Order: sequence, then structure tokens, then C-alpha cells
Amino acid sequence: MKSLLLIESGTNVCSIAISKEGKVIGIKESNDEKAHASQLTTFINQLVKETGLGISSLDAVVVSKGPGSYTGLRIGVSAAKGICYAADKPLISVGSLDSMVQGAYSLYKSIIEENGIDIICPMIDARRMEVYTSMYDKAFNKIKDTEAVVVDESTFESLLSSHKILFFGNGASKCRDIINNPNAFFIDSFTPSAQFMIPIANKAFEEGVFENVAYFEPYYLKDFVATVSKKSLIPGLQ
Repeated sequence: MKSLLLIESGTNVCSIAISKEGKVIGIKESNDEKAHASQLTTFINQLVKETGLGISSLDAVVVSKGPGSYTGLRIGVSAAKGICYAADKPLISVGSLDSMVQGAYSLYKSIIEENGIDIICPMIDARRMEVYTSMYDKAFNKIKDTEAVVVDESTFESLLSSHKILFFGNGASKCRDIINNPNAFFIDSFTPSAQFMIPIANKAFEEGVFENVAYFEPYYLKDFVATVSKKSLIPGLQ
């Protein structure tokens, strides 16, 4: 196991952790929607000081690759690349939904087993009734490709007819009243965290699966669409 700096910035949570020998030795997190821009590098600097593990002592930098927030992913990947370039460290990327599944199973294993749940479905809010999602079995195997889905009453109907599914993540709460099925289970309290990336990142490191620092880009899933504020930018001008 190696020493890793882990950056999770693809969701509403800005989470930074340092792990050693597969265990968290320091972590900083914020749910403030502006924390990605204002706190990410501050968190990194604080963790380096608090853990006494300098950037030069790290074996790799790990970053969430998406899908998720366009801005959050850009900020996280930019920071990770900057550190990799400056310190000559390898870059590892971890799918946002993949790490969420790791976290959910570790936190809710008893719920999953007691209720006979056989599919785990992370959801990241993608605005309106759309979510970024995928589906996994209890061995963490992806059984449905990652996609952006507009959720309605029939979205998961066929799977729910023969499977019990756990829905979680910040996109799941808005689907609770729409997916009205006894085989659907919802967790509202789940929060993404950099610490959930550790098992996947360690495996990637041991197998030598690294990103090309120069060409790596986040997995946005959807094109970024800029919006114009409805508020007047110039007083008195409508």
C-alpha cells in the first residue's frame, strides 16, 4: 500500500484526504457549494502540515474523474495535474460513481444484506429530474453503463420487478416520490468522500494504471451549457 493524496470534487462535496497503507491519516471536507474554488488547495496545504507527509513523500495523486459537476471536476483535475507536474507524481483517476458504491457498501452493508438488496444504484444530481447514474452488483461489478437519465415513474420499472435496488446520492432524494416501488430502497444521508476512493486507487497503483497527466480530461458525460442570469446585470436595464 502507498501514500496517496485523494481529491473528490465532482459532487456537491469538496473532500480531500491523505491515505497511508490503505488507511486515512487526514481528511478535510466541506458541503459549501463554493468550497471547491475557495477551499480545495487550502485543504491540501492543511493536510500536508497536519499529517507531516509532504507532497514529495506521496506516491501518487488521485482525483475523481466524473461524471459530476463540470466546475468541480475542472477544479479538482487542475489541482491534481498541477501537483503531479510540480512533484513528478503519477496521476490516478477514480470514477465518481464507483467510489460512491464503495462508500455505500461499507456504510450500509447491514441494510443491504438484511433487505436482500442485490443492486446498488448511486445517483448524482444533474439538475431538474436528471441524474448521472449506473448500477452495480454487491461484488462492485458494473452491470449497467454510466448514463444521464431523466427519471420518471417507469425509468427503473423492469429492473425493480425482479430486483431490490438501493438508491443513494444527492440525486436519489428527488426520485423518492417518483419511484414508487416496494423493491426500491432509498438512503438520504449519504455523502461522497475522498476516503471511499482508497480501495480503487490502491488497486490501480499496484497494477500501474495511471493517467497521462498532459492529456487526461474529466468524464463530463454531458456538454457544459452556460446559462445567463435572469437578473439585470446593469441597474435599470431590463
